[in-house]
Amino acid sequence: MLAGTGNGSKYLSISPTNEIASMMRNCFNNFILYCIFVHMMKKIFFAIVLAMICGSISAQTNYQNQYSQFGNSYTTDENGNRIDRNGNRVDRDGNPIDTTAVIDANTIPIGIQSWTIDPRFGNSTEVPVDTLQHGFQNTNDTGGPTGHYTYLGNLGAPRIAHVFFERKEGNQFFFIDPYDFTVRQPEDIIYTNTKSPYTNLTYYKQGDGRYGEERFKAHFATNVNRRLGFGFDIDYTYGRGKYQSQSTALFNGNLFAYYLGDKYNMHFTFINDNLKVAENGGLEDDRYITYPLEMAEGKKKYTESEMPTNLSEIWNHNTGYHAFFTHRYNLGFYREEMQKNDTIAKEVFVPVTSFIHTVKADINRRKYISYDNEQNEAYFAHNYLGNDSTDITKHFSIKNTVGISLREGFNKWAKAGLTAFMSFEHRRFTLTDTILDNPGKRLSTELAENVLSVGGQLIKTQGRTLHYNVLGEIALAGEDAGQFTIEGQGDLNFRLFNDTVRLEANAYIKNLNPTFYYRHFHSKHYWWDNNDLSKITRTRIEGKLSIDRWKTMLKAGVENITNYTYLDNTSVGTPDAIDPTQTNYKNDVAVRQHSGNIQIFSATLRQDFKLGILHLDNEITYQKTSNQDILPLPELVLYHNLYLKFALAKKVLNVELGADVRYFTEYYAPDYAPAIGQFYLQNANTRYKLGGYPLVNGYVNLHLKRTRIFLQMYNLVQGTGKRSYFLAPHYPLNPRILKVGLSWNFFD
Repeated sequence: MLAGTGNGSKYLSISPTNEIASMMRNCFNNFILYCIFVHMMKKIFFAIVLAMICGSISAQTNYQNQYSQFGNSYTTDENGNRIDRNGNRVDRDGNPIDTTAVIDANTIPIGIQSWTIDPRFGNSTEVPVDTLQHGFQNTNDTGGPTGHYTYLGNLGAPRIAHVFFERKEGNQFFFIDPYDFTVRQPEDIIYTNTKSPYTNLTYYKQGDGRYGEERFKAHFATNVNRRLGFGFDIDYTYGRGKYQSQSTALFNGNLFAYYLGDKYNMHFTFINDNLKVAENGGLEDDRYITYPLEMAEGKKKYTESEMPTNLSEIWNHNTGYHAFFTHRYNLGFYREEMQKNDTIAKEVFVPVTSFIHTVKADINRRKYISYDNEQNEAYFAHNYLGNDSTDITKHFSIKNTVGISLREGFNKWAKAGLTAFMSFEHRRFTLTDTILDNPGKRLSTELAENVLSVGGQLIKTQGRTLHYNVLGEIALAGEDAGQFTIEGQGDLNFRLFNDTVRLEANAYIKNLNPTFYYRHFHSKHYWWDNNDLSKITRTRIEGKLSIDRWKTMLKAGVENITNYTYLDNTSVGTPDAIDPTQTNYKNDVAVRQHSGNIQIFSATLRQDFKLGILHLDNEITYQKTSNQDILPLPELVLYHNLYLKFALAKKVLNVELGADVRYFTEYYAPDYAPAIGQFYLQNANTRYKLGGYPLVNGYVNLHLKRTRIFLQMYNLVQGTGKRSYFLAPHYPLNPRILKVGLSWNFFD
């Protein structure tokens, strides 16, 4: 799909709802083509969706019989409820019953399991199947489910967390960092084991007509047998935007497969992302929003699409192909074990030693397109490539990790698992370059980097009381030599007041080489080679307390950063041609490093209340930075959700009706550099604070067996204050708009 960009678009706009009918007859053939030509995923994904449904319908009966070996044993409590071996209440088909939502055999398939894996060793972490009603209306919010992100207004726009402890560590190819709303990494892929083919389709729509925004997601999973399974995911986001030249067209798709044998385990995924974003540089004058009457010019009011923006005819286009494969071979023995609620002992394989191999390959390409030379001369401080309209950078990396692990629990003395590993990574970058005195003639500069590192892990996952994971790694040779990481996580679970209390701790010390594009970058408007950057030292300690019965969560942490590396605004001031007393600033960006220390303290309290059908969810985050000029953060970030929750139609239909509010205190919110697609500091001479104004959304959630639906009125307080529209400087949020969403599970 190609992104529409308003007037003068160079790309064709295609709405995801317009292609379904034409592709229905060829759904199966297109699915085969998808598997062969993954790079065409963006053009045929609706055919894949139909193929999923066809596969789900055609194979139900066979799979139901095939998986009889998945059977469980149950007991009955004093009330006649069925209880599984873990003590959980289940329905007649063995699925857990959630008394607060309609989660039973009519909602998800029998015996379905989902998990993610860590990208280093392939260890799995179980995750719940996404069927819950609560919060469904916020699952498509670019600002995050509780409003913790600064973003540019429209659906799928670049974003950055204004809660510091939620900012992720940057990628070597840092152009995709602002798109974590859509882009998925190997550790984000959800593997699904199901007795019958399972399909989930989710569709979001906000606004209507030419400026509407849509998102389509699909998840399909099936099994060949109880050990081997595969599936795929699709996520397509299209946000034309209410304002000029701000469209987003974001595609992410992946194929996954796994094999879970006694001695051999394997996980594989292939990911494709295609991100096309039009850049408008924000409004020419914020007063079109803050003081519309001053800018009316004879009109009652400018519409959003009529408000002039700083830029047009500019696009950032990122593409990526990612392959990930992890497998292990286990040495061990078989022994008979008596399972809970069983009367016959079963033979179980006990792994003693594992040999692990993981490989990850990435191919990334960024293309910047800018056609209007007159505009470029007026807006940007530099035009290094003259009249050339594009610059391109490429990234390729392949990383192999091998390890040997002594497994936890193979005898009573093996209280923890121990793993030793070694990694080798090769990275190659291609940059735009020019021949001296001839900017129209282009060359490519290629830089290669290699890194050899070793490390170890001590981990305990079994048991109910104490779990921990300690890992250390150091780079011995190559570009990142001397870089090291020591990190640990742990949790302690104990009973208190007839409830389980969970204490968690997280700490790390990292000495990191700045990512490549902080050290080297050549482009049409920005150019730097920083060979003298020091390593960044980060030290963090964080604790968390959870009490489920009280619906309480409290966490607090502190981090110290030495040699904090960031993108600075180095815009150049020039006298205005018409009014010399006014100064105009031409856009420029440079990498800076703060040699001193910066400390960040953060504390979050989450407390939910319930009185009958009335619910109030609350989350309060307080954070403090020691240097607001270099690392600006809002001191308070608030989220409150007041709603009624009740059931209708003989308790088959669950309803949530309410409103939520997001709020953060004023701070110098990061600006956005359109020519690089990154957030950076505001100009020190023109900066101003944003925040201090609530964003309020009203909604209704409906949950009927396999179907979830929501209606939401976004930005209810539109126009009641000058700050109501801005999270980032000069980039207004969407005005009041109706959002709808539908999620549907397909299975037998």
